[in-house]
Amino acid sequence: MPDTTGMGTHTTDAAEWPLVLHSDGDAFGRVFDRHRDRVFRHSLALVQSGDDARDVVAITFLEAWRRRDSVRFVDGSLLPWLLVTATNTARNVTRSARRYRSLLQRLPPAESVADPAERLSDPDLRAALQRLSVAHRDVLALCVLEGFSEAEAAAALGIALGTVKSRLSRAKAHLARELAHRHSAHPSSAGPPPASPSPTGRGASTSRFERSPR
Repeated sequence: MPDTTGMGTHTTDAAEWPLVLHSDGDAFGRVFDRHRDRVFRHSLALVQSGDDARDVVAITFLEAWRRRDSVRFVDGSLLPWLLVTATNTARNVTRSARRYRSLLQRLPPAESVADPAERLSDPDLRAALQRLSVAHRDVLALCVLEGFSEAEAAAALGIALGTVKSRLSRAKAHLARELAHRHSAHPSSAGPPPASPSPTGRGASTSRFERSPR
């Protein structure tokens, strides 16, 4: 695979990592530069503000440095591990996390790629996601928000493929039930009327989570 980062001769995070394990800050900086925008966009979908998202990014990469001898790679990439760590960090981020910002340089403008935050523009959906268990949220974040396959999620999380499938199915069902309940309790006064509920009581607003796991 050619080096598309333009920042070194190494082509993958896994190739950089032996240097990182020897406390090579330049090698770690290349990994940071490679993934910071993607981790930021992922974090922005899970927290309330850009400042909080930057806190999540800083803490995530600090954890990568601290735990550099135990991180997991998927096809040579650290990104899935970083996204899982960011998902967990976003649950607990507070204003006190500002002290970690010294780890970040100014983020450049995001590349023109699909933004996961757009899929969580609904505040009810974001709130429902926050209430999932850590295990279910990790799987949903990787497979639904970030588009990784179930096999890749299993590798990133260090769990069996069947466990990913069952957790993903339960997470989707939980969100569908909660969003349907919220919709029935607080129907929108604007826009077209909602679709008639299905026999299970789930409305059209839950369709994104209705797919059956493979």
